[in-house]
Order: sequence, then C-alpha cells, then structure tokens
Amino acid sequence: MDKQDLVAQLRRQLEASARAALQARDAAAIEAREGATPDEKREDARAAHQLQTFGGAQQKRAQQALAEIDALTRFRPGPVTSSIAVGAIVEIEDEETGEGRTFFLAPVGAGMTLTGPGGDGILSVVTPQSPIGRAVLGRYVDDVVDVMVDGQTREWRISFVS
Repeated sequence: MDKQDLVAQLRRQLEASARAALQARDAAAIEAREGATPDEKREDARAAHQLQTFGGAQQKRAQQALAEIDALTRFRPGPVTSSIAVGAIVEIEDEETGEGRTFFLAPVGAGMTLTGPGGDGILSVVTPQSPIGRAVLGRYVDDVVDVMVDGQTREWRISFVS
C-alpha cells in the first residue's frame, strides 16, 4: 500500500478543514461587524460575544489544522522493519467478537478516514496520543493489547502490520 498516498489524502483533508475554519471565522467576523445596527448590537451584546467566541474557536481550529499540515510535510512513513512505529498500517481484531479494524498510525489527523488504493478499504487515522496508538507502539504481529473503549477494556490482537 502506498503510504505517501495516505499522507496526501490526510493532507487534503486537513487543508479542507483549515479552509472551512477560516471561512467560518470570516463569516462570524462579518456578521458581528455588519449583521446588526448599533442599537441592536448594544441590546444583544450576548450575540456579539458569541460570534466573537465562535470566530476565535474557528481561528484556533484553522491554526491547529495548519500546524498538522506542517507536521505532515516532514513526515515520511517507511516500511515497518521491526516493531510498530508511526507510519505503520495496522490491522487489529477483537479477541471476543472477531471484529476487525485497520488504521494508519500517523503523527496527526486523529479520527480522519482514508481510502485504500483504488478505493479498496477504509483506514482510520490513529495518533500515538490515542489509547490504541499508545497500546500498539513498539508491538508486533500476534501481540495482544488491552485498550479502554467506552469505559470497558477490550483485547485486540494485532493481525497485520505494514
């Protein structure tokens, strides 16, 4: 599987997120500035404050996405030669249910979804800061890891690493 394609997909999603956040920030600023008459603004200071807060939150969202894009620029995932590291594609299976999940262990982009080559399969993005990311780092195929999910511990067997 071409990991650079996965990185490129992740980058495009982060760029779209940054653009959307900046557009929302700008729309909130315009609404706060032009959306009401001065008398209406004085009467409804709460609405103006909410717009300002929303704009600030969107600015932070955009800054985070841009910082993640910057981190991806330096990220070069290679082949897994020993234990699981950032850049690995990992498949895990629930020991009890047999339910499987495939994810890309990336430095950023937690929770995003990527498509395998030719649209084959879906991979979740997991970061080393997440519970599953921490659990699999340094592990090997056939290791079993315990992960807390929704307040319950689940056992996952590592079935594939690339």
